[in-house]
Amino acid sequence: MNKTVTKFFTIADYEEEEKWLRDQHRNGWKVIKMTAPCFYTFESCEPEDMIYRLDFRDIEKMDEYENMLKDFGWEYIGQCVGWQYFRKPACETETQEEGELFSDNASKAELVSNVITTRMAPICLIFLCCVIPNFMRFMKGDFVGPLGMILGLFFAVMFVVYVYLIIYCGTKLKKIKKRYED
Repeated sequence: MNKTVTKFFTIADYEEEEKWLRDQHRNGWKVIKMTAPCFYTFESCEPEDMIYRLDFRDIEKMDEYENMLKDFGWEYIGQCVGWQYFRKPACETETQEEGELFSDNASKAELVSNVITTRMAPICLIFLCCVIPNFMRFMKGDFVGPLGMILGLFFAVMFVVYVYLIIYCGTKLKKIKKRYED
């Protein structure tokens, strides 16, 4: 039996997503597919403590990367908007390091830097080049008529959403990176 669940995680919430997927598996639901922006397809399974890890990188030779991680007991589930999903039975880990994809904090900090560079930078660029100018046009009254009002309200909402995401994700990613660099 399968079920689809809608759950939204920002780019800064990947650790929470890993925990949530682990909890789902403990409750007898293993993820089999992720669909952007926030849909997870689960398959009924025997409840098991399964560790989930996400990796974010442009992997040119995914087969080699997948095989390397497979040698360490990781099962590749799939990818969604740049994130690679892996899982491993908790019973196969004797140390905390065996439950991690990355062997050191420098690699974890590099993951966060990659997210900032490839996801946060474009979000900020769109905000600066598209959302702010159109929001300012709306505030000056440049959008006229019913269609103009709808468009203006759209950019007003986008302005609020982008400000929230930039502050929330930027602050959280910075804290995560600092934790790994210390």
